[in-house]
Amino acid sequence: MKRSVISVIVVGLVFAFGAQAQTPAQKETESVEQALMKLEKEWMEAAFKHDTESIEKLDRMIADEFIMTFDGSIFTKAQMFEFVKSREEELLSYVMDEWKVRVYGDAAVVMARNTFKTRLAGKETTDHIRFTDTWIKRDGRWQCVAAHNSTIAQK
Repeated sequence: MKRSVISVIVVGLVFAFGAQAQTPAQKETESVEQALMKLEKEWMEAAFKHDTESIEKLDRMIADEFIMTFDGSIFTKAQMFEFVKSREEELLSYVMDEWKVRVYGDAAVVMARNTFKTRLAGKETTDHIRFTDTWIKRDGRWQCVAAHNSTIAQK
C-alpha cells in the first residue's frame, strides 16, 4: 500500500513538472494556435452577417490574393465576398472540432471539421465540412491566403 501511494505521488510530480517544463517557443506556438482557432470562429460568424463591421473584419482577415476551393469550385476573395453579402441563411449554431494547427514561423495551416445549422425561409439545414486554411503573418496580424473546404458526405 505504502509503495503504491509513493508511486502515485512520483507519477503526479513527473506530470506536474513536465507540464511546467515547456519552452518559451512551445508556449508561443500554443498561443498562436489559440489565436488562429479564434480567427476561424470569427470568420464563421462574420460570414453569415451582412453588417459593415463583419465585412470589414473579413476584409482584414483575408489576404487580397486569397484563393478558395470549395467542393471543386474556385473562388477569389472578391467572389467569396459577393457570396457572403448575398447570403440569406441565418446561422443558428456551429461546432468546430477535430482541430489540427501547425505553425511554421510566420505561416500556419489550420485544419478542422465544422458542423453548422442554418435556417432559410423557415427550413433548417445542417451541413458538415472539413477545411484547411493557410495563414500568413503580415504586419503583425494573421491573414488567410488559401482555403480548401470539402463537404462531408452523410452516411
